[in-house]
Amino acid sequence: MDREHEIYKTTLIGSIGNILLMIFKFIAGLLGHSSAMIADAFHSLSDLVTDVVVLLFVKISSKPQDENHKYGHGKFETIATFLIGLALIAVAIGIIVSGCQQFVLWLNGGDIPAPEPIALWAALVSIVTKEILFRITLRKGRQIDSQVMIANAWHHRSDALSSIGATIGIGGAILLGDRWTVLDPLMGIVVGTMLIKVAVDLLRNSVDELTEAALPPEKEQEIIAVILSHPEVCEPHNLRTRRIGNRIAIEAHIRMNGNLTLNEAHERTSEIEKDLRDHFGKNALITLHVEPTKER
Repeated sequence: MDREHEIYKTTLIGSIGNILLMIFKFIAGLLGHSSAMIADAFHSLSDLVTDVVVLLFVKISSKPQDENHKYGHGKFETIATFLIGLALIAVAIGIIVSGCQQFVLWLNGGDIPAPEPIALWAALVSIVTKEILFRITLRKGRQIDSQVMIANAWHHRSDALSSIGATIGIGGAILLGDRWTVLDPLMGIVVGTMLIKVAVDLLRNSVDELTEAALPPEKEQEIIAVILSHPEVCEPHNLRTRRIGNRIAIEAHIRMNGNLTLNEAHERTSEIEKDLRDHFGKNALITLHVEPTKER
């Protein structure tokens, strides 16, 4: 499977969906007199922007290592994930602020305009479409271990959630009367709060990778277990791990019988490296330093 091709294909499908939804929701918002739906159209525009970010940065991150990037360009994908997290927070804050402003207006006796049915239909179409795009992108992102695709999937989900809020508000206003138009901004506040939680998780993972955070303890235990599965090896120590885009970097010191020849030690070390790559991916960066066993 060509990883870059899969990311491009899935992201382009999302881009086409975002363009069509943005146009449809904007027209429905104007014809249906729904400020919530117009805001939702701009949310789809923000999704389209993040699609562009993915396409630009994945092209760079897929480049092989060169003189200036000895470990490859994988962290450009991490930077893209970080930018999507920031965009998601900005969208969430915008939804919350807009909801609060409308809620304050309602508390002060102001009127929140009642929308037309076309706006409700647009919201329902958006929910279904964006949920499908979310599931497709998330599944593919997990399949090829792409954090930026997973982040972009959650941006699709954020649009679906904001459309749910719009559906409740628009549907409530249509079915229950003008008194319930306040449901729209209230749901917007709830949805915005949920999105901030998702965005913070994305940002935390990106910052961990950019600052060379180690892999989770359970992953490091798996690495040690693979090394110790070779009976001629003992006392793995000085283990250092990190992520570089979709690749894992592993450095460790291991001990072998000091009477082994250089060729024998090299062959056994190569076998350990092969097992580690079979377990953690063929692109894993592995550096093993061999030391003689200590005399008893």
